[in-house]
Amino acid sequence: MMGNITLTDIKKNNYSLIYNLLYEQEKLSKQEIANQLHLSLPTVTQNLVALEEAGLIKKGGQFESQVGRKAVAYTICLQAGIGIGVEILKKQIRILAVDLKGRICGCTEQKLLYRNDDAYYKEIAGFVSTFIRESGFMKKQVLGIGFAVQGLTTADGQEIIFGKTLGYTGLKITALSRYLESPCMFLHDAKCAAATELWNRRDLTDAIYLSIGKHLGGAVIIGGQTVMGKQNHGGAVEHMTLIPKGRQCYCGKSGCMETYCSVNALLLEEETLEEFFTGLRDGDKEKKRRFDEYLDHLSTAVNNLHMVMDCDVILGGHMAPYLTEEDLQVLHEKVREKSAFPDEQDFIFLSESAKDSVPVGAALGFVKEFLEEI
Repeated sequence: MMGNITLTDIKKNNYSLIYNLLYEQEKLSKQEIANQLHLSLPTVTQNLVALEEAGLIKKGGQFESQVGRKAVAYTICLQAGIGIGVEILKKQIRILAVDLKGRICGCTEQKLLYRNDDAYYKEIAGFVSTFIRESGFMKKQVLGIGFAVQGLTTADGQEIIFGKTLGYTGLKITALSRYLESPCMFLHDAKCAAATELWNRRDLTDAIYLSIGKHLGGAVIIGGQTVMGKQNHGGAVEHMTLIPKGRQCYCGKSGCMETYCSVNALLLEEETLEEFFTGLRDGDKEKKRRFDEYLDHLSTAVNNLHMVMDCDVILGGHMAPYLTEEDLQVLHEKVREKSAFPDEQDFIFLSESAKDSVPVGAALGFVKEFLEEI
């Protein structure tokens, strides 16, 4: 195999090694890079020049020195590439940008009632274009635009194959991309949230991610990757039957997890999470009864999932910020009452990335791809 490695391969590898080292350690001198990677100073110098000319790194000041000249510090250009994420909801859209570290570097929100017509998609594209322009990003910086939707998409993100919540099944990405200059794709919102969790928790290997918003969503993580499945509906736990012949679901079936474990299943019409949990913490008996019933259903769902996967279950979505450690302990107790196996070790955790996890995840795929190609 060694005989197949060319000089070009070696140069490309050195280029990538130096960039990745700077990416991880943020600021290093030329000598420190040479020492850590066991490369010659001329090789390091040549690659630093190339990376700087490509706009990927820059000189970031100097290191203090007791003797001699101060060493120049090199650091990556965080905004050499920008990912744009757009979350499409029934009554609003949320747009944000992330840099090469996945950090939010701009966001906006627009009230916009969903309509399945060209004027609506043109309006969204207009908001995105305005956001990019007013944020000061140049066209060459924008790696791509991910549109997070409450539905399943094709593997290439070019079409929504199941989108009954807002009635956009069959919608193609061209409805939006025709008005934009950067690559565009659709992504399932729950998979986006799971992607953000994976980005922020590099130690995460196997888990079930439950995105508890107005609607329920899920993702299965194995080996640090979300499982898409043969027909791209891997992790769609929201449509597992929880109560046979139970409540009617928007999918057309009855008794789905969606109808018992989503935010909509907990709240009354026009009630908000803020109102509900404020009343709950203040001792409202009716809200306590509703929440206890909700946790009963959620514990049944979590137990079923845990029996299959035997891994951590992560609770994310709009509800996660309102849940406390005490709530999790109650949920654990309810799960243990239903479990066939004694399991004293906690395995249900709150997401570390609940806020903005959907639009961030919609943007991260473009950033990840960009970094892998350096």
